[in-house]
Amino acid sequence: MTEALLPREAEVVERIQESSTIFTLRLRMTDTEAHARYEFAPGQFNMLYLYGVGEVPISIVSDPEDDHLLDHTIRALGRVTDGLARLEAGARVGIRGPFGRGWPLAEARGRDVVLVTGGLGCAPVMSVINYVTKRRGEFGRLTIIQGVKHSDDLIWRTQYERWAALPQTQVLLAADVAGPGWHGAEGPVTVLFDQAEIDPERAVVMMCGPERMMQASAHLLLEQGIPAESLWLSLERNMQCAVGHCGHCQMGPHFVCKNGPVFSWPEISDLFGTPGF
Repeated sequence: MTEALLPREAEVVERIQESSTIFTLRLRMTDTEAHARYEFAPGQFNMLYLYGVGEVPISIVSDPEDDHLLDHTIRALGRVTDGLARLEAGARVGIRGPFGRGWPLAEARGRDVVLVTGGLGCAPVMSVINYVTKRRGEFGRLTIIQGVKHSDDLIWRTQYERWAALPQTQVLLAADVAGPGWHGAEGPVTVLFDQAEIDPERAVVMMCGPERMMQASAHLLLEQGIPAESLWLSLERNMQCAVGHCGHCQMGPHFVCKNGPVFSWPEISDLFGTPGF
């Protein structure tokens, strides 16, 4: 059995309740040498294993140069994630990874970065936001466009306020249903595109969230002149083995767990949104 198939033990150092159903586990491998050797790229994911229950793919939201803890933000939405939600500091889990292809940050260096997310789709791009804000001089304008179903679903409110105050940074928020005190737009995330300051010739767009949201956003951005090769999407599929063997996440010729989860628009546009794929 290869090392990629063997989970390593990790300790829950801290558990943060982000909303009523969303929480963050801050993990550290109990093998200090293995933890020190661990490297990942923003956009990659780990398989988190709850002993005796099963494992799930979860994006890594830490900065890749933060060698202290591995943060994973999770929505309690099933048997394994419900169990992970009940863990407290000191509990142990298994961790395999990192897996998949991350965001094209090397290509984005020197260009504007536009992030479009929906729901908990903000978690896979959190590492991009951390990466860009910590290396602000290496990138152009940063535009963060976030949509949620209900304004109460928005997590990391303090971080959004902090990011909005950074130079050359624009933060736009929308909620399908706006509750009391909501200061963002009301409607789908696409209502924000007219407010976004995007230079199609300089922008690299990265998006994550529900596929219908990404499909609608992609077509609008293409109409606005964003080149197809500058448009990148992170897909969420039924990833079980994480190494392209079981086929549960297959999309045409692609295994999302192995060839993705981040794809350029030209790679998947012929199948994306097609019934049966």
